[in-house]
Amino acid sequence: MRRFKFLAVIWKEEAGYVSYCPELEVSSCGDSPEEALHNLKEAVELYLENAKELGMLEDVERVAQTSEKFTSSLEIELQ
Repeated sequence: MRRFKFLAVIWKEEAGYVSYCPELEVSSCGDSPEEALHNLKEAVELYLENAKELGMLEDVERVAQTSEKFTSSLEIELQ
């Protein structure tokens, strides 16, 4: 069994929460942060299953095996 580790970014919007996996450019949503994360996990699992069927899983593994991953927030002021 292969194990993958990706970043998950979650933010609030008017109608709920959006979840996003930047490495795969996969997103989902939910009514709570927990639901958005759960739905993102399902979407990423489907993405990985499809990549496996298409013979593209090795490309995904290279991205997933990057050991140093960071998240941060930026505040930029425009005039």
